[in-house]
Parts: sequence; C-alpha cells; structure tokens
Amino acid sequence: MEKKKVVVGMSGGVDSSVAAWLLKNQGYDVIGVTMQIWQDEEEAAMEEHGGCCGLSAVDDARRVAAALDIPYYVMNFKKEFKENVIDYFIDDYLHGRTPNPCIACNRYVKWESLLKRSLDIGAEYIATGHYARVEKLSNGRYAIRNSATAAKDQTYALYNLTQDQLSKTLMPVGEYTKDQIRAMADEIGLLVAHKPDSQDICFVSDGDYASYIEENSDAKITPGNFVLSDGTVVGKHKGIIHYTVGQRKGLGLSLGHPVFVLEIRPETNEVVVGSNEESMSRYVRADQVNFMTVEDLTEPKRVWAKIRYNHRGAWCTVEKTGEDEILCTFEEPQRAITPGQAVVLYDGEYVLGGGTIIADK
Repeated sequence: MEKKKVVVGMSGGVDSSVAAWLLKNQGYDVIGVTMQIWQDEEEAAMEEHGGCCGLSAVDDARRVAAALDIPYYVMNFKKEFKENVIDYFIDDYLHGRTPNPCIACNRYVKWESLLKRSLDIGAEYIATGHYARVEKLSNGRYAIRNSATAAKDQTYALYNLTQDQLSKTLMPVGEYTKDQIRAMADEIGLLVAHKPDSQDICFVSDGDYASYIEENSDAKITPGNFVLSDGTVVGKHKGIIHYTVGQRKGLGLSLGHPVFVLEIRPETNEVVVGSNEESMSRYVRADQVNFMTVEDLTEPKRVWAKIRYNHRGAWCTVEKTGEDEILCTFEEPQRAITPGQAVVLYDGEYVLGGGTIIADK
C-alpha cells in the first residue's frame, strides 16, 4: 500500500522535529518544509532575528531532516506573510486594536498557503508541532481538541482553521507533554532536544512593537491626550501605538493611584485611563466568527471561554447576535477585554469556535 504523503512545517524547534519523527514512525511519507517568511534580504539580519523564521531555524531544520532521512525544502512565503500578518499587525495597532499575529499566521500562512503548496506537490496532509489534537466528531465535523498537557496547550491560536484545513491536518505532538517530547528528541539524538522555545512575535525580535510600526509604515504617530472616562484630560501620551487595553506600566502618569488603559480612541487620538474596577466587564462582542464543532450556533450556550492566550478562562453564555457576530456574557466580570484579540469558546475539551473581539459591551 502506498504511504500517505505529509508535509511537516519545520521551524527548527524540538516540537516540529519530533512531529516529523513521530509521523515517519507511523508510516507516513514525510517531507520537511521550512517557511521563509522573514522580509529582510540580509543574512546577518535574518540570523540576528532567529526565532521561527531566521537562518538558524533553517539550519536546525535541515540538520534534523538529514538525521531523520527525510527530504527537506525551504519554501518562500514572504509575500503571504507580509500581506496577511505584518500589514494586518500594523493596521490593527494604528486603529487602536491589539492584534494577534500568530492566529493570522496560522490561518493564512501556515495553513492556507502551506497547505495549497503541499497539495500541489502531491501531499495529502500538512502537520505541525502544535500542542493540540485534531479529531473528527460523530456529527462529521472536524474540531481542535485540547492537548494532553494544559501547560503547553496551543488550541487558542488555532480556533479559526476551516473544516477543509482541519481535514488535512495532523498534530501528533498533541498527545504528549513537553517533557516527553524533549525525552524523545534526546533518545533519537536530535541536536535540538534542549533548544529553548521561541518567544514573543517572531518579526519583532526586541518586543518594541511601536518602533517596528514606525519603521515599517508611513503613518505619522502623533502624541495626544490621556483622558478619564468623563473626558477630563490627565496627561499626554506618546501615540496610540504605544498602548494596549489593560496596560498599567509605562504610562508616565502620576495620579496618586494606579490607572489602567480602558480604551484607545484613534478617531480623537485619545487614550482613556481609569481604575481597575472600570477595566472589568462581563460582556464581549466579537465578529469574524468561526465555528468548529458545529456548523452554526442556533441557541445560547454555556461555554468556557478565553479572551487572550494566557487567560485561564471563565464561564460565559454565548449567543449569536448577527450573521457574523456573537455576544458572550460572562458569569464573573473579566479584566481588560481587548479589541483585536480573540475570544475562543470551549465545549468541554473541544474548541466550539471563536471570533475577534470588537467591544466589551
């Protein structure tokens, strides 16, 4: 019987490396691919930025592929990455939102673009080293299920994959803990067994989002007013791209008590600040909704929801309020509901779906 061909997205890290090894052991015809997404042509700059898209990632992935005796290629996705991730990232910040580039990269680059090219070369599946599981449910739909380890679970960033994408996706690492994955890499002698996990946003290596936006857009970033909810001016800000909802540090305000960013108003160039109590809300409105376990939500449903990647989650009732809009009413008030971030809904261990937060009311 002919082996099924799978393209594994290899970042040069331990997770994707072990994913390739697991699939080869399971009898798949495995091809390793690293997606070249870094925009700078200079090798020195690519090396410096490292992460999941620098030259060191390519070198490590190539060595792993050689050790596993699988074919390996570097595919150029610079254009797709710029249009779907970098441009979106900059635009969201300029409009007072806080983007989640990893979610956009997963949906439009790692899946949409990589999957298309993989199918073009005769593969039936793509695979990644994400800590999540793909399962086909009894209703015939595909869904993302929590990984075996809550500590590394990455389901939040995968909520908007389509049914077609999920039907052609393998995530073998989701059955294991990080320690087990590292132990496997050690056992088979992979050089990346103890490589640190990549951190932060890969194309902003120093974490200075504001400088990156100023250097990579024509937008004029102008200072404006910090205001209270009633409009009282309490200080000057450096430009809205320097702030995100919920932020407390780095505001440069001395009001005699801690204040948090409550809202960013690009139309008036104002940043609204207030107390911790004012930053709490029970309501989340979201659009660009994608359902996974069900085709559509026909009635209100009580679900567990996360409003950011590192949010522990909380109970809410979700209901459809429009063709592409949902309202989540939390049982307890949540802090810093941030436009641009995702609200991801869980029905037990499975991702019911999610959407992009547009407001906290």
